[in-house]
Amino acid sequence: MQKVYLDNAATTAIHPAVIEEMVTVMKDCYGNPSSTHVFGREAKALLELSRKKIAQHLNVTPAEIYFTSCGTESNNTIIRSCVNDLGVTRIITTYLEHKCVMESVNDLESRNKVEVVRLNIAKDGTIDYNQFEELIQDQSKKTLVSLMHANNELGNLLDVKRISALCKENGALFHTDTVQTVGHYPIDCQDLGIDFASCSAHKIHGPKGAGFLYARKSTHIKPLIAGGGQERGLRSGTENIYGIVGLAKALDISLAELDNHKKHIEEIKAYAIEELKENIPGVGFNGLSADFEKSLYTVLSIKLPFNDPLIGFELELSGIAVSQGSACSSGAAKVSKVMETLYTDEEISQMTPLRVSFSYLNTKEDIDALVQTLVKISKKHEVVS
Repeated sequence: MQKVYLDNAATTAIHPAVIEEMVTVMKDCYGNPSSTHVFGREAKALLELSRKKIAQHLNVTPAEIYFTSCGTESNNTIIRSCVNDLGVTRIITTYLEHKCVMESVNDLESRNKVEVVRLNIAKDGTIDYNQFEELIQDQSKKTLVSLMHANNELGNLLDVKRISALCKENGALFHTDTVQTVGHYPIDCQDLGIDFASCSAHKIHGPKGAGFLYARKSTHIKPLIAGGGQERGLRSGTENIYGIVGLAKALDISLAELDNHKKHIEEIKAYAIEELKENIPGVGFNGLSADFEKSLYTVLSIKLPFNDPLIGFELELSGIAVSQGSACSSGAAKVSKVMETLYTDEEISQMTPLRVSFSYLNTKEDIDALVQTLVKISKKHEVVS
């Protein structure tokens, strides 16, 4: 049976060069970086070299990069510390954020620790910038703005520089979840003017279980995890050396190959849009995912003109892996909060959302297999109706 992987926004295949680098570290550098003997110092040197490489890519200082296990931990650390330690009493966010952001914010709100304002969302998934400008001018409460750089379901890109400039003008802190954009775009944290960002290695052909957060030095956030004081006290626990080395290597490769990979993936995405339109009458696209200027080139959110909650399983039976939303919750096929925000119950009952996400490994043959299978499924629904 064919195997077609089109769920790269959920996770990516590890690059062979990353595996090779990690295996070398596993075999030859097994010391604890907190140990003072030569084995520990060798591990510590690798840790700090990885930190330096990542900092250079983001145009920040190594002291502003902290290693974590993933984007979820990074986002939780940032948001909770802003409220618990930095005096934030208001958060401006949306219902379109990644689940780890939404759940962290919801938890803090339920404990009466912070006021939460969720921005209005247009039908195309964009935020109400006018509403944001009006809200941010109220400086009576210390505010954290948490808006993701690119939506993981719709692919919509945020105008980060516009948001960060308004935050700076009005004394607000700005956190942006960059898990879907680090390694896929050149990101200069100084130029963008952000205070906090997050990354997860497995989104850029690196290993699972390794990530980092960026925190502007002047913010002075506090730890979520206490212990031996690793990561300059912000994230205690023995560092995942081979995972961190793999993360740094994956980011090196992603940015070195960025132009080539972006061109290839854009061609694959354009081909997918063309083939879907030609072969499935009534097909549409959610958010701005079909707009190359305003969305992630790696994500296409499809709106099929029929309701089929089991479509993910049907595609899997044909050897095709996609997502019906985000893969970061239970894995159950249910309508996501993003879709509930954009559509009415009646609209949802008449369509099926499908997220297809690409990598440099995908081919036009992968798209052909997807479209052919979707055509078969759509014909079944035509017969039923």
